[in-house]
Amino acid sequence: MELPRNDFKAALHGEAIQYGCWAGLANGYASEILATSGFDWMLLDGEHGPNTVPTLLAQLQAVAPYATAPVVRAVDGNPTLIKQLLDIGAQTLMIPMVESAEQARALVSAMRYPPQGIRGVGGGLVRATRWGSVPDYLARAHEELCLIVQIESGAGVDNVEEIAAVEGVDALFVGPMDLSTDMGEAGNPGHPAVQERIRHVIEATHRAGKPCGILAPDEADARRYAEWGCRFIAVGLDIVMLQAAAAETLRRYRD
Repeated sequence: MELPRNDFKAALHGEAIQYGCWAGLANGYASEILATSGFDWMLLDGEHGPNTVPTLLAQLQAVAPYATAPVVRAVDGNPTLIKQLLDIGAQTLMIPMVESAEQARALVSAMRYPPQGIRGVGGGLVRATRWGSVPDYLARAHEELCLIVQIESGAGVDNVEEIAAVEGVDALFVGPMDLSTDMGEAGNPGHPAVQERIRHVIEATHRAGKPCGILAPDEADARRYAEWGCRFIAVGLDIVMLQAAAAETLRRYRD
């Protein structure tokens, strides 16, 4: 069996912007429904969503037949958790709150087998190797793995050039809410000072020859970030969309 191709990683360097959606319901059935909607990618949220390794596995299995690419966000950069997420078949990981090049290099090491890294070998026990059916997995796994690091603090912005330059970091992703909060503008990512920092991250990432992404459920924000050069943008959140649709349906009848 051939090493599974990471179409999302390849698309990041294409012409088209990749539009995605946050999947926070932590449920395989819900994620499969979302995967039929046509989004280019979806974020399976293990940081703020009530996910565990088994629930993430169920979602990876549920969305596997569809074109929407799953991106798994870990709760943190713990190398043991990264090993588990890669073993269950996640090919693209997003790691929150990366603030230094040293931290980024440690994440790269956690995603690679020795001698390039520290990832443990699961062999025929793990889904990533299709239970031993991919004969060259150990030698080639890194080719189809994608590491996205999140810049969402002042420290991360200050060190963004060094972070973006780390070999093995495939893309950077801005967290506007955390960044605005860290800058003393809680809940206000549209503040001019926050916007200036966001644009700085996007431009610094481009200078490093790598794609930058962002969460932007507001249409005006999404279009502006696209103009600034973001190559992958999350434009919706399943929980927010469900809540809004439910409230609007009820409003029509009560009004």
